[in-house]
Amino acid sequence: MLDQLKGGLVVSCQPVDGGPMDTPEIIAAMAQAAEIGGADGVRIEGFENVAAVRSKVRLPLIGIVKRDLENTPVRITPFVEDARALMAAGADIVAVDASDRWRPDAFEDVVAAVKQEGRLVMADCATFSDAQRVLARGADIIGTTLSGYTEETFSRSKAPDLELVRACKTLDCFVMAEGRYNTPDLAAQALAAGADCVTVGSALTRLEHMVNWFAAPLKAAGER
Repeated sequence: MLDQLKGGLVVSCQPVDGGPMDTPEIIAAMAQAAEIGGADGVRIEGFENVAAVRSKVRLPLIGIVKRDLENTPVRITPFVEDARALMAAGADIVAVDASDRWRPDAFEDVVAAVKQEGRLVMADCATFSDAQRVLARGADIIGTTLSGYTEETFSRSKAPDLELVRACKTLDCFVMAEGRYNTPDLAAQALAAGADCVTVGSALTRLEHMVNWFAAPLKAAGER
């Protein structure tokens, strides 16, 4: 599985929540289009969406569940049962919040459930210390996904965290660069910094965001 992803692109097919493209059928079509375009893997949120995509594509599938919980900011696959349901739906890899924040089910317990089914764990990290900690606890892929999205890292640049990619690579592990890689040049920079693979989301699958990137400056120029 990691050999398939090595040096490649994962497309995160996660449209805007509640938007007109947020249906299993459209998400599955996105994943098919990504496969045709040369993607090496897909990242999919939600059990129904994972099942829909699994029936359409052969690519390695990273599955996640996002939950908004009252007692923790942890959102990505917080429960062991979430991991089990994702695997039952067809996920090859389960992504899990690996930040140093309280979570309802321990990271180790989620890892154990995934490994029991012979699948892989992607640890969505915010810091280098996160990566060190969870690599020792069974993570197969270290992702830079949460850099800039936790209280500790929120003040970081809006640019991708290439320094975190470089630091994680010193751990001699499989590194997934993820988070704000919204141009081909930035994705290439991630590989040059030591990433084994790059995940791209909004720039490919959130049409509302992409349109706004063009529309907002054009409107601003017109107002001037």
